[in-house]
Amino acid sequence: MLRYIILSSEAGESLLAWIEVCAWVIEILAVVIIVVAIFTSMAFYLWHRRGGSEVEDPYSQLKISLGKSLLLGLEILVAADIVRTVALEATLESVIVLGLLVVIRTFLSWALVVEIEGRWPWQIGTKQ
Repeated sequence: MLRYIILSSEAGESLLAWIEVCAWVIEILAVVIIVVAIFTSMAFYLWHRRGGSEVEDPYSQLKISLGKSLLLGLEILVAADIVRTVALEATLESVIVLGLLVVIRTFLSWALVVEIEGRWPWQIGTKQ
């Protein structure tokens, strides 16, 4: 629907191309965040394991760092999918695919929160 409204304007084609580029840039940003986080987290982990710092449990710190970075990357990927689906491909099939992606990424986010914090997201301040 939004696609047809945009196309009805004079600059519609260029606006749609700009939205597509924005969605693409958002996806690249998410991938860059995840990749950079993996390398920096592993570097800090190896540095702490070698004795470069007094960290209580380097492995737990690695899990927390990677988990938070993956959560951020997943949220940004969802944002890119929403932009692409709402503005460019608002068909029933694309909305269903978007819904499935959001459900899968939400499940992954909850699993990461459980792994990082040792509790379900709705259990405030308690350990499981």
